[in-house]
Amino acid sequence: MQYMLMCCFEEKAWENLSETERDTIMREYGTVIQSLIKSGRLRGGGQLQPTATATTVRMTEGKTILTDGPFVETKEQLGGYHVVECEDLDEAIAIASSIPTLPAGGAIEVRPLAIVEG
Repeated sequence: MQYMLMCCFEEKAWENLSETERDTIMREYGTVIQSLIKSGRLRGGGQLQPTATATTVRMTEGKTILTDGPFVETKEQLGGYHVVECEDLDEAIAIASSIPTLPAGGAIEVRPLAIVEG
């Protein structure tokens, strides 16, 4: 089964970390990703640009409405994601627990992907 690990972190908190702390986290991230690749569990993923670069698309009364930046005010922002192949939720949670932003205040939402047939 495939799970999406959505990695959230407060952007201002990330900016407040020292460059050394950010570099350490990103090196640890590289180790986690390489491990997932070697084990054959990583199916995709990516790091996102800051929310200031976002464009939110909505539709009102049949008209497309664009809003610059994030539309929803949240404490933590989605910073990246990973799609992993796992035996079960417990394995997905174990992988999510290895994400190095957690000790620095991040959060990982683990969600199974829906099976789409067609």
